[in-house]
Amino acid sequence: MDRFEFVIIGAGAAGEAAANAARKRGASVAIVDRELFGGSCAFWACIPSKSLLHAATEHRHGGYRWQRASDRRDYMINRVGRDWPDDSGHARGLEAVGARLYRGVARIVGPNQVEVTAADGTAQRLAAGAIIVATGSQSKVPEIEGLAAANPWTNREATSTRELPRSLVVLGGGATGIEMASVFARYGVETALVHSHDRLLERDHARNSEAAARILRDDGVELRLGARATRVRPNSGDGDAYVVELDGGGWVEGERILVALGRTFGLESLGLESVGLDPKSLPRDGRLRVADGVYVIGDPAGPELFTHVGHYQGELAVRMALGDEIKPDYRAIPRAVYLEPEVASVGMDLEQARAAGADAFELVADFATTTRGYELEAAFGHLAIVVDRATETLLGGSMVAPDASAAIHEIVLAIHARIPLATLATMLHAFPSTSRALGGLYADAIAQLRGEPERVPK
Repeated sequence: MDRFEFVIIGAGAAGEAAANAARKRGASVAIVDRELFGGSCAFWACIPSKSLLHAATEHRHGGYRWQRASDRRDYMINRVGRDWPDDSGHARGLEAVGARLYRGVARIVGPNQVEVTAADGTAQRLAAGAIIVATGSQSKVPEIEGLAAANPWTNREATSTRELPRSLVVLGGGATGIEMASVFARYGVETALVHSHDRLLERDHARNSEAAARILRDDGVELRLGARATRVRPNSGDGDAYVVELDGGGWVEGERILVALGRTFGLESLGLESVGLDPKSLPRDGRLRVADGVYVIGDPAGPELFTHVGHYQGELAVRMALGDEIKPDYRAIPRAVYLEPEVASVGMDLEQARAAGADAFELVADFATTTRGYELEAAFGHLAIVVDRATETLLGGSMVAPDASAAIHEIVLAIHARIPLATLATMLHAFPSTSRALGGLYADAIAQLRGEPERVPK
């Protein structure tokens, strides 16, 4: 039996981060994956979707044709001239730092033991000082009458298709559904999005939800909010399109149906029972250590399904397992949706802050009337901060601006490091920039805390 200080199950972003962190500390590492080293982010999610979003934006402004977009996406996911991505670059990177790679299906068979079954059926047991579960997640496909017969897309098919459908129905108004609806609509695909909540991104700040809806409508997406799909049937009157019937009446139709209704974690077949864990009730609070010598990171760990959270947790789990006195801190998780303009947020909104017991207030700046907004001829957008009166620090922030995914990190840092507003208000911000408007909000917040007149320099 081969012995390692760490056996990592899953070689996506979280697993790769854990492997690299362990090797930097001199620990021996085995890393196992049943499919692609590099995981969903590299091949089916973050990288291809952002490549296509860039192309769709450029197409809207200057004619970035679909064939070019498809070819560029294939280049980004190492699929040029082939039907399946090539993960050898990720594999070589792990081998270069000294990790041992195993391709196959891993199962925990007892404390500190993992069995790996290869494609040819041969099995091998690995002894582990610590086991790190980094198995990621898969698209959840609900049981809707007729849906399975329609061969629905998940994010995999949507981000890897080489042909545009004539029409598309997107089920789900989270980040995946929103981003892919924007891509296809900008390429002229008749697109409808169905979401059960009365606003998109319902877990995000309300202003961000409103902005996302406006952006999609401007892209030409038909939004059906507060509606659920109840049945899917072939449309005998329009070629091979499918009709998606909605509760309360009404319908939408599309040649393809993209399901973006959440994720499943597939922990039931992992053998967690052998170490005293119930996979159906595993906590998703991001605690990482779930049993002696067992850590769960990435999507199955919670609290958020983001690549950057998984990467953070991979490094943290290794440090915890090696005895560092450290625990996760999720107060400042950045969230970004890469529309045009971008939508980003971090921390709590005003309602959440008050529900948590904070004496909080919110300040908002209209991005379109900032100098940067005027320069870019922005039709809308905003920057908002949530302030804790007691500590005079930030609890949250949100923004809609062309560079929101970058500009939000000033607020991320402020929350993470608990930087006082008085310090933030004295920072120099490049003029003109999106962050310059944040400087004005900080000054206004100090004025409100001190009972002085507000001023918002542009």
